[in-house]
Amino acid sequence: MELCPSPRLAFNHALCRLVAGKLSGQWSPQQIAGWLKARGHPGDPSMTISHETIYKSLFIQARGVLKKELLAHLCSRRIMRRGRTATTAGQTREQIVDAMSIQDRVAEGEDRAIPGYWEGDLLSGSRNSHIATLVERSSRFVMLVKVGGKDSNNVVGALISSHFSDPKADFELTAACR
Repeated sequence: MELCPSPRLAFNHALCRLVAGKLSGQWSPQQIAGWLKARGHPGDPSMTISHETIYKSLFIQARGVLKKELLAHLCSRRIMRRGRTATTAGQTREQIVDAMSIQDRVAEGEDRAIPGYWEGDLLSGSRNSHIATLVERSSRFVMLVKVGGKDSNNVVGALISSHFSDPKADFELTAACR
């Protein structure tokens, strides 16, 4: 197992002072990293740093190289920063063909006056485990069904088999979560 390299700002005090000065001057970590690479110290590779390293030294308590007061100079004043892989920007999501909006629900199911209208949802847990939930709208009775996978064939099959195992359950599914 390879250990993480030691943080560059902890051992290079000149670089740390330079980064702290630029942060105090309202520079973003991306601007600082770009400036150091292009014009900072062209012949000295020890005076370059990535913007991710600057963020880590600001946000991770264990590193504690840059002072917490410098957080106020960032554009986003969040306490924690999400990494590049934690965002959903740029990810494509599958769209449901002929999806029915929850606003198009049957009026009787909407006001909860008549029993027999159910809402469904799918909960996904760790290790590829899934549970389908069915909630009866008027009585708020909840039925949980273990599902083998999150694809529609598994979900529908599990719901049908659970429905036929309970002959008293007479329902019409009015809304299912996407």
